Amino acid sequence: MKTILTLAILGLAALDAWARPNIVLIMADDVGCEPIGAYGGERWKTPHIDALAERGMRFDYCFAMPVCHPTRTTLLTGKYPFRLKSGWGSFPKSEEKHSLAQVLKRAGYATAVAGKWQLCLMKNDLQQPARIGFDQWSVFGWHEGARFHEPYIYEDGRLRTDTQGKYGPDLYVDFLADFMAKSAKADTPFFAFYSMALAHDVTDDIPVQVPYMPGKDRWMDYGEMIESMDNMVGKLVKKIDQLGLRDDTVILFTGDNGTAQRSKLRHIEGRKYEYEQVYSIRNGQRVPGGKGTLLDIGTNVPLIASWPGNIQAGSRGHELVDFSDWLPTLATLARAKPTQPHDGVSFTSALLHTRRREARSFAFAEHRGGKAWVRTKQYKLYNDGRYFDIQADPMEKQPLKNLNNRAATDRKLLEAALLKLNYPATEK
Repeated sequence: MKTILTLAILGLAALDAWARPNIVLIMADDVGCEPIGAYGGERWKTPHIDALAERGMRFDYCFAMPVCHPTRTTLLTGKYPFRLKSGWGSFPKSEEKHSLAQVLKRAGYATAVAGKWQLCLMKNDLQQPARIGFDQWSVFGWHEGARFHEPYIYEDGRLRTDTQGKYGPDLYVDFLADFMAKSAKADTPFFAFYSMALAHDVTDDIPVQVPYMPGKDRWMDYGEMIESMDNMVGKLVKKIDQLGLRDDTVILFTGDNGTAQRSKLRHIEGRKYEYEQVYSIRNGQRVPGGKGTLLDIGTNVPLIASWPGNIQAGSRGHELVDFSDWLPTLATLARAKPTQPHDGVSFTSALLHTRRREARSFAFAEHRGGKAWVRTKQYKLYNDGRYFDIQADPMEKQPLKNLNNRAATDRKLLEAALLKLNYPATEK
């Protein structure tokens, strides 16, 4: 595993021109690149997210895990899931004092999270967010109740009783807006993590079905959730503008895995539902949802960063990024130091166009069943030996056999990467 990255990697002199920013991290749920206009998405409108890209930097090679929980543990620890060995919907206690939120909190940041938590059943551990480093939290009860209409929300350790007739995403944004306003008034830099409920469909394992959309006989469809997601981003950015904090705040938008393959519309009976099959239109091409697969449509997620005067407007980030990189990147922006080794490589130098450009040579993703890959921008090597040219074969229909010089060189690099990670091989 990598040794701890410190500010010395970038050089403090390179950061002297920038004061420590407020950090707002927005992570959409079940949203890959294809639904977003800035990435060529054409089926739905995302003007507020597109505006962040126009005013900032868009990365093309950001990779998450193919499903939500391992992505979240990687983000908070800077470590790949196989190192943590934590069960689904849990967080290892040994990592609580070393989390991203704790690193920023020790650096003097106020910290808050709102929306999706999914690291415990909140009713069984009301103070887990605090132990992981969040001063304030407002999160829906995962597998306990609704996340959208009339949501089941735990706020700072207590269950809210005033959500009837209200829309969860509005409440999560309002909570963070209030947190940012109080932090600004106290002249304290803040880390606001908006872990969105959108655009994941409703839960399906509670005794009482959660409410439909007001006035309709169904839940929101995927497109309605995408457009609501964009509206919530716009609402949060508007609040930052109203507080006069836009120039002092770096806003980052990403997703936790690829776009959903299907989404629940109606409850039929028991555990039976009517579903819609989800697809996007990207640059004129129909793209199916890929969540839960190790294909690019399951792991390639948006990464947009906006910080006026510091991140060049309309720029593109061509570096490889995976979710272990968030911890060292945000720590570097905050002039903080991670407290233990991690797998990440800071992409701060790419954001700020500093002279020293730290870039990872490979990205990594894994899925249940011991499946994993390492990749460059063009080539992907699985731990069972399959090797693909993703640019020529994005749906991975035909493994490469006869390698040209470039493909052979990258394969050697990726084989060495798997050895360095010490990730176990599997049979085809």
